[in-house]
Amino acid sequence: MKPRITLAETTLPDGTVLGLHEHDGRHYIQHGTVQLAGPATRVSERELGRIASAPFKPARQPKVWIVGLGLGEVLAGAMESLPQKRGTFHIAEGWPVIVQWHREFFPDGPSLKDSRVEIHTDPGPAGLHGFNGDLHAVLIHADTSPLNNRQRGLHEDPRWLAAAHGALQAGGLLGIASSRPVPDIERKLSRAGFETVRHEIDASPNARRPRRHFLWLARKGKSDD
Repeated sequence: MKPRITLAETTLPDGTVLGLHEHDGRHYIQHGTVQLAGPATRVSERELGRIASAPFKPARQPKVWIVGLGLGEVLAGAMESLPQKRGTFHIAEGWPVIVQWHREFFPDGPSLKDSRVEIHTDPGPAGLHGFNGDLHAVLIHADTSPLNNRQRGLHEDPRWLAAAHGALQAGGLLGIASSRPVPDIERKLSRAGFETVRHEIDASPNARRPRRHFLWLARKGKSDD
């Protein structure tokens, strides 16, 4: 059995430990005892970025807001769908050390040196308030994103959903992925003004027994196109 290697570790202000680990060539980020981004979420993270960004391929200057950098899979998926040179990928990462780890350990990954990538430090409602009807897509993975001050996912916070709605342009999409069903998420999205469709993702395409993850695409009104 190959050992787990701790590549980097840090103690957060609340006293919990955040670590970057590698096992048998696979990387993952762990917060305390909870594994965040890693092999279990890789496929659905990539599909979240790819599928939720794909409708905006015709846009000349697509603008995408991604909650949490993780291991860069959502960003990679969004870049795959939106190769435009004048696009912008806003990464809202509340743990700056993760950005540092990317630059140190993943220099060949989804490039933070790309001029289209902008790093922000506030993934909460306040971080979205500067984008008044300007964003094409807002992307968040429930398993890897930060919690609000009540220790609940931002995607379940009515204030955050309202901020995301306000930051999106007409026809813009809020994409939410999760490894498990999220209670009342469609009702909450409807209350926030979104029209929502649920999809399922095969998160383990090479496994004998498929593991299903969920993807909600929530549209703000209708496009003017």
